[in-house]
Amino acid sequence: MSHTAAPPALKMGIPIPNSKLGLWLFLGTEIMFFTAFIGSYIVLRLGSQGWPVDPKDTHINVLLGGVNTFVLIVSSYLVVVAHEAMAQKNFGKARTYLTGTMILAFLFLGIKSVEYLGKIQHDIVPGHIAETPTQAISKVSREMEVVVRKRFREYTDGGAVVTERPNDIVNVVNLIAAIPDGKPPEGMPDYVFREYQATAPGDLELFRKWMNLHQHIVANVSLTVPALPAEYLAARESLKQGDKFPELKYEEVKDLLKEMKANEQYGSYVSAGVFDPHPIVYGNIFASCYFLMTGFHAIHVIVGMILFAVVLKQGSGLDEKWTDFLENSGLYWHFVDLVWIFLFPMLYII
Repeated sequence: MSHTAAPPALKMGIPIPNSKLGLWLFLGTEIMFFTAFIGSYIVLRLGSQGWPVDPKDTHINVLLGGVNTFVLIVSSYLVVVAHEAMAQKNFGKARTYLTGTMILAFLFLGIKSVEYLGKIQHDIVPGHIAETPTQAISKVSREMEVVVRKRFREYTDGGAVVTERPNDIVNVVNLIAAIPDGKPPEGMPDYVFREYQATAPGDLELFRKWMNLHQHIVANVSLTVPALPAEYLAARESLKQGDKFPELKYEEVKDLLKEMKANEQYGSYVSAGVFDPHPIVYGNIFASCYFLMTGFHAIHVIVGMILFAVVLKQGSGLDEKWTDFLENSGLYWHFVDLVWIFLFPMLYII
């Protein structure tokens, strides 16, 4: 009988933990995911003559983007140090550096939120951007109507105007027109009604300005031409054969809006509710690409933070069993960092 030791059993596969192999396979799908976004952006960017690049149009803040890049790079370094500490079984040090990573991740999202807020405040949002002068003019009219209706709701909701048709703007405007010479509704104190009497003339003037603009848009005639039906028809009859009225110009609407925003009675409402009529060619495609790519990247940042939070939740119970988990989470975090390295120059610099 032979006493030779049995040969060791062969182990098939790659000599890395299954968890790490699974993560690398997952990151392969993530690479394809972001490659589709980046490739589409490059094609759209190179194929669109007149793509918005002026920061005054896009409200891209290169400084904040650069700071966020530095923040992510430092956070990746802290993850590496935290993993090294885990390998050395210095779990307290690992928690400290991982906490630093979490703080920097929150800082990244905070800065990104400031950037998003700036774009929202300037209405740089997909589907909201006027790309031609005509679209800019129509956008001013729509936003001005929202302001007018909001002002009129102050009267209907406050009880100064009593009507069964609060959304019928023509009906409401006639009732508001009667307020300056009218009496307060039953139950309303005189001093409250006097406030409505003081604001009514300004709100009526705001309505007339908007309605006048709307009529000129419908007729597509210059603001120098009367647009009220009777006056418009009379002016048309005075035209010589072959002549036509000058069309409504973007510059006219821009000057009108500037004048309205300077008005002491209703200028503050217009300033808060109506954006400057500035057309941005390809603005909606740009905004869609920006929010899509940076938004999905932000989601990946949040996922990474959740993974780190799971490790930090162990507290003093953190031990060597979490070493592989932290290493895999760190690999995911480095990928998120790498994606931003591509997004930053494409969206902010080029």
